[in-house]
Amino acid sequence: MPLDPRAPLCDGFDRAVRYLRVSVTDRCDLRCAYCMNEHMQFLPRREVLSLEELDRLVSAFVEMGVTKLRVTGGEPLVRRGIMTFFAAMGRHLEAGRLKELTLTTNGTLLARHAEELAACGVKRVNVSLDTLDAGKYARLTRRGKIENVLSGIAAARAAGLRVKLNTIALAGLNDDELFDLTGFAARNDCDLTFIELMPMGDIAEAERLGQFWPLDALRERLETRYRLIDTAESSGGPARYVTLAETGQKIGFISPLSHNFCSNCNRVRITCKGELFTCLGREGATDLRPVLRAGVEGLALHRAIRDAIALKPAGHAFDYGACAVSGAVARGMNHTGG
Repeated sequence: MPLDPRAPLCDGFDRAVRYLRVSVTDRCDLRCAYCMNEHMQFLPRREVLSLEELDRLVSAFVEMGVTKLRVTGGEPLVRRGIMTFFAAMGRHLEAGRLKELTLTTNGTLLARHAEELAACGVKRVNVSLDTLDAGKYARLTRRGKIENVLSGIAAARAAGLRVKLNTIALAGLNDDELFDLTGFAARNDCDLTFIELMPMGDIAEAERLGQFWPLDALRERLETRYRLIDTAESSGGPARYVTLAETGQKIGFISPLSHNFCSNCNRVRITCKGELFTCLGREGATDLRPVLRAGVEGLALHRAIRDAIALKPAGHAFDYGACAVSGAVARGMNHTGG
């Protein structure tokens, strides 16, 4: 039977894939301690897909029913010419094929690009912000200046972009800033999502165990000051949302370890070198770069994508025990994309 490009893009568990995260670079201007090695060796440029190749690849997913696209990295805004890619993706928004085009960024270059992102059809951005303390920020990122991020957040809001702050819950680092971060988000009309630390990258096991702060414990602490109202709201991703009764602000929780959400996973990831990862917590990937560079596209590319997604596993194997981490993967988030 001939392949129908309009057929739903489903995995072997009948989960429809509607959400694609595409990494446009593994490079970053920061070296966050929980994310990558301080002396990171980045990919040779010849291994990285051109922006035109990324356009062709992402467009194939859109043709097969992906409606939400998130651009990630590394830090996507360090990629030379990246705004041409956003402009190219904007055509899918205009045609109604994409419902949403979003960006995850560390915010250091956001002030420079906020207005152009809005012009390309981006409505909201996620900004990584794990601490409000300048000294902590410099130590955690190994080189960053928090004022650049704060300027980026202000510029994004001025450009009309909705800003969501992503905060990794880190025991011993930002557990004393829970209410400061919550208050900052409220004052700046930003949504805020807390994320559990995932065991990824070349980080010592003992260090990971010491950093892990389960979101159940974080939520309990938040409830000492606020009344949390659970909502059924979904942004198309894995977050569970509450509203703080006292402020009306929205708080999200992404808890891949304490509350596994794999059963309704609707997303896959493309790396900047063309690898398709159907699960963040598994090592297996399908290399789509040879298909792209061989000039074999159309239904052949569609078939390669469908064959890969059919192998999407039921879920990840991440777990933090009392004395050990299981299910850890060696690749860093900058490789897979945030």
